[in-house]
Amino acid sequence: MTSHQYFVYLLAGKTRRLYVGVTNDLIRRVSEHQSGTASRFTHRYGITRLVYVESTWSVRDAIAREKQIKGWLRCKKLALIEAHNPNWDDLSAGGSM
Repeated sequence: MTSHQYFVYLLAGKTRRLYVGVTNDLIRRVSEHQSGTASRFTHRYGITRLVYVESTWSVRDAIAREKQIKGWLRCKKLALIEAHNPNWDDLSAGGSM
């Protein structure tokens, strides 16, 4: 049995519109969002900056966490991002992933 790492991530656009997702290949998935092929929503609103990511070895935990974050009010999502990335830097830029 092989184990995979899973990622829960938040992307933001220039207006700080947010997208929450889960994947087992963060680099590929962020690249898909940035090229506009991953989601109509992220493509439509220019949501391309990776601003938060966390990982787990359990797909169930990753999906549960994604659902938890999606259920939060916007202010709680903003607080999560700002606690880990106060400048809203693009974590996918410059090989920081």
